[in-house]
Amino acid sequence: HAPVFETDRPKTVRLRLKAGDEVPAHSHPGFAIVFHVVTGRMELALDGATHEVAAGELLRFGGDRDISPRAPVDSTAVLVFAPAVDD
Repeated sequence: HAPVFETDRPKTVRLRLKAGDEVPAHSHPGFAIVFHVVTGRMELALDGATHEVAAGELLRFGGDRDISPRAPVDSTAVLVFAPAVDD
């Protein structure tokens, strides 16, 4: 993990995973998340359903969901955590 900007709102993180690495299931309540795969591909589990995300693709989802990214190959993603807005 590496921050992209020095400010914390919106928080932006670079996530590098080696082939076979994964991040345990967790959530980020209060945030909307943009998950953009820059290189490689990732399998992103959202509430138990797995979504394949290839380089150049992105997903947007609420941070209250359980997420767990896994890299079948060496991969890099950029995640943006923006404060959620109540409708």
